[in-house]
Amino acid sequence: MSLDPDPSPSTSRDWFYPSSSFLSSTPPSKTPKIPKRFSAIPRISKPYLPDSRSWKPSTHHSFSSSNSIPHSDAKYAGIRRRIDFARRSENTQRSDASEVVSGQRTDNSAVSSAVSRDKTASGERFNGLLKVNDLEVNLRSFNLVEPFCLNKIFDQLFKLNVRLRECNIIAEEVSLNKQLEYRVDVFLSVHPYAKPLALLVATLLLICLGGLALFGVTDDSLADCLWLSWTYVADSGNHTNSEGIGPRLVSVSISFGGMLIFAMMLGLVSDAISEKFDSLRKGRSEVVEKNHTLILGWSDKLGSLLNQLAIANASLGGGTIVVMAERDKEEMELDIGKMEFDLKGTSVICRSGSPLILADLKKVSVSKARAVIVLAEDGNADQSDARALRTVLSLTGVKEGLRGHIVVELSDLDNEVLVKLVGGDLVETVVAHDVIGRLMIQCARQPGLAQIWEDILGFENCEFYIKRWPQLDGMQFEDVLISFPDAIPCGVKAASCGGKIILNPNDSYVLQEGDEVLVIAEDDDTYSPTTLPMVWRGSLPKDFFGPKSPEKILFCGWRRDMEDMIMVLDASLAHGSELWMFNDVPEKERDKKLIDGGLDISRLTNIILVNREGNAVIRRHLESLPLESFDSILILADESVEDSAIQADSRSLATLLLIRDIQAKRLPYREAMVTSVHRGSFSQGSWIGEMQQASDKSVIISEILDPRTKNLLSMSKISDYVLSNELVSMALAMVAEDRQINDVLEELFAEEGNEMHIRQADLYLREGEELSFYEIILRARQRREILIGYRHANAEKAVINPPAKSERRRWSLNDVFVVIAEKE
Repeated sequence: MSLDPDPSPSTSRDWFYPSSSFLSSTPPSKTPKIPKRFSAIPRISKPYLPDSRSWKPSTHHSFSSSNSIPHSDAKYAGIRRRIDFARRSENTQRSDASEVVSGQRTDNSAVSSAVSRDKTASGERFNGLLKVNDLEVNLRSFNLVEPFCLNKIFDQLFKLNVRLRECNIIAEEVSLNKQLEYRVDVFLSVHPYAKPLALLVATLLLICLGGLALFGVTDDSLADCLWLSWTYVADSGNHTNSEGIGPRLVSVSISFGGMLIFAMMLGLVSDAISEKFDSLRKGRSEVVEKNHTLILGWSDKLGSLLNQLAIANASLGGGTIVVMAERDKEEMELDIGKMEFDLKGTSVICRSGSPLILADLKKVSVSKARAVIVLAEDGNADQSDARALRTVLSLTGVKEGLRGHIVVELSDLDNEVLVKLVGGDLVETVVAHDVIGRLMIQCARQPGLAQIWEDILGFENCEFYIKRWPQLDGMQFEDVLISFPDAIPCGVKAASCGGKIILNPNDSYVLQEGDEVLVIAEDDDTYSPTTLPMVWRGSLPKDFFGPKSPEKILFCGWRRDMEDMIMVLDASLAHGSELWMFNDVPEKERDKKLIDGGLDISRLTNIILVNREGNAVIRRHLESLPLESFDSILILADESVEDSAIQADSRSLATLLLIRDIQAKRLPYREAMVTSVHRGSFSQGSWIGEMQQASDKSVIISEILDPRTKNLLSMSKISDYVLSNELVSMALAMVAEDRQINDVLEELFAEEGNEMHIRQADLYLREGEELSFYEIILRARQRREILIGYRHANAEKAVINPPAKSERRRWSLNDVFVVIAEKE
């Protein structure tokens, strides 16, 4: 072995300095070529690959006495492996490496076939064989060149391979048992009638074996023995008539087998009945209905939605509503049973399932439903809309197709485009957050409009209907207005415009063939046109509207669509109006949110933004505001708590009570005595009475998410108007009954087009003048308005679509009229 003549010091702990006797054992004049049994490069253990070459010792190894280490120096053989050869010359390394590779190839070529046969026999199933092969490879990394040592090692390796092959045979036997068990398990799981079939086979096998046994111990024929075996199986008491030891033993055995079989059969029948009842209880059975209304999801709007749908179906003698949600069926039925309303003959069927699974949609007969309503989930708006989008994707993937349309409730207006893009013409969307926001703005500008919207959107009173009347073809729209004694025409669905609904058309519009009339009526079967009555038109007392005066409005809270509400107010309010925003959002962050939402504050033309930072449920923060000077105060469901309806309503209720109390304390005593009126059954000295007096000075619009909270506020009358999710439920029910109404609602809620207005009576009549409702309708047409109702000065509610329209009555200038007109 050749070492470097001038070794340098090394810090490795494995460095070894051989003694002089070891170095002198090899003549320096001649350096023989000895095949190295280990690499000069530091070894890195690698996992054994199945296709790596195997090796075994060659039968021809020639070692020179001068080349081998003497037995006296055998102690150095184990240490030689640890010598670092990194200091060898490059030529010596290359030559030695080539010799090692050649030696390895010679060894491997001789033993590759033997080891490969061993690997084939073992099937490469055990890691033990891999460990043996790793041991073989590791042995090559050491300089164990003694033949007797190698023979010992390979004898042991051979014995290990034999034992591994024996273990492999045992493993194959175990795997066969497991495979048989698996096949039986699959057969029983996949085939629904596998268990009864197995029981039948076991019964026949018992009868046959029992008959053959009886045939062997009795003198009867085989047929009689088989019949007797069946009687023992069917009735274990028949074996009492057996005589003889042999027949009795056989009959008792057959009877025991029969009892076991009948016990198994009884268990199968009991399990089948239990599974069926459990399936019915958990709502897993298929709904066999058609022309039903399907509701997907569960939210706090479900109660009012079911109520509106039940009222809509009352004229038809009731209907069927199917509710599917990811809840337990019994819990859903229990919650619906707690809702205090009359279903009026409508059946409500609950099923547990996910609207994202096609099998569950098929279970509720989605392809046969006349309308599918997708409710928004309570909680985060983006997550709720994302789930609604996936639900629409599932509905569009139904193979049988959909018979009806899809009504989707969304939480964010920005997601409406995606849902319509996925659903196409099948989808009608109702953005709950946007509907409530626009209604709040309209009600803030026109107090009393909330009650009118409740009357029109709900099915209890009057609502929109569209129907074709051929007898009206060729008639002008002005004449159509006075042709329905029990309805009020509002627009036309023009066939010439592709079925577009024209709200508040010109008087000169002539109905053509195929046109349909949009009316406000109590029900779709309660109105029809009659002959034209004689109506005196008259003249208007005023020919113009007075200029709008600036208003001062306060927003308490922060909504996600605040920028949209500001832009709508800027377009509708007079120049110089003020919008105060009071919330706990920092002013800098406020501006950033408005800008990110698309609002350019510098382009606001009519309103001036006044920012105030504070908590709306802390009294001292509210006292810093001039609450008595605002024309309208809007209490918004704050964005920070909108995920929880109860928490948002509690915050809104606390803010309302604090504002009313502060206003009552600031109201002058004399003015309070003058303006006090008796409201309900509350005394003037009570705190509610004081708040009612304060409400005469400014209008408060409260956004309430839970309908139960709305009922409490309506009873106390401390808030003038309450807008809740119940209005959204009404809109969903109306669009579900007739999808065309969604176009009407979108225009009435939009920034442009027509909207509802409350007008003073002095615009249409004079004090003490007696006019019929038809005559006032024609006077309103001179202003391009459609009159739909009125409210007397001493009444709390407006009358929409009044009866006896031809009857004359005396009107007061303090009365107000409800009209549909173009936005000012």
